[in-house]
Amino acid sequence: MKEFRSEKPIDLSINGEIRSVLVRPGDTLLKVLRQNLGMTGTKLGCENGDCGACTVQRDGIPIKSCCTLVADVSDSEITTIEGLRGTPIQDAFVNEYGFQCGFCTPGLMMNAEALVRTVPDADNEIIREWLESNICRCTGYETIELSVKRALAEGQEN
Repeated sequence: MKEFRSEKPIDLSINGEIRSVLVRPGDTLLKVLRQNLGMTGTKLGCENGDCGACTVQRDGIPIKSCCTLVADVSDSEITTIEGLRGTPIQDAFVNEYGFQCGFCTPGLMMNAEALVRTVPDADNEIIREWLESNICRCTGYETIELSVKRALAEGQEN
């Protein structure tokens, strides 16, 4: 764990771009993304890591940005929902209507993209296991699962 006691400028690699920000020791990645950088696609939900709305990827692995100190990820590549623009997972969610109100969708897409990339032969059980860390209050998860299955199928075609 990195240690510093006052505001400090750090560079973050976000969606392939280096961004310089001034942060305090207790700043979470979620706060910095939303308030310092204006990247509001990552959502603030429960603020304790339970709902998954704040999920981003750190070096390709989904993490909860609400309970990740920004100082701890300054040497990592962070991917946010903005970084998934125009990707197969975004297309799959649109084509299968894998959203309703949309609040949980960014976090779900971050998990789904990592799943499709790392477990291309995922079955129903694995898909459900990967989606467990994201709460959606609007859907029955059926269209979300269909979105993941579509992305998996399209990945196998390519």
